[in-house]
Amino acid sequence: QVQLVESGGGLVQAGGSLRLSCAASGRTFSSYIMGWFRQAPGKEREFVATINWSGGNTDHADSVKGRFTISRDKAKNMVYLQMNSLKPEDTAVYYCAAGRQSSPYGSRWIGHYDYWGQGTQVTVSS
Repeated sequence: QVQLVESGGGLVQAGGSLRLSCAASGRTFSSYIMGWFRQAPGKEREFVATINWSGGNTDHADSVKGRFTISRDKAKNMVYLQMNSLKPEDTAVYYCAAGRQSSPYGSRWIGHYDYWGQGTQVTVSS
């Protein structure tokens, strides 16, 4: 069974940085895509970034492009989200997700993801 465990969330001032980590286990992820999504109070879960586990190609939401970077470490089975220049509107619970897809650049569609972590809270103060 695939397990995803996020860590690294917290409280940070606007303009600051955080790095989220996702420890993935239970499967060989060579034919998977990985993604980060977020959900703010009263809002739907939204796409943040995605990566093809095998090739390493990435895609980022326009709202975070240039500020956030997704990456993965195959040897450690880890996925990361480096978040710089954080804004109050980035405040949300961030979720790591894994999907059995071969999309070369990952996927923005939530329906492509089969497994989810429990989430980690990110709060950005103004």
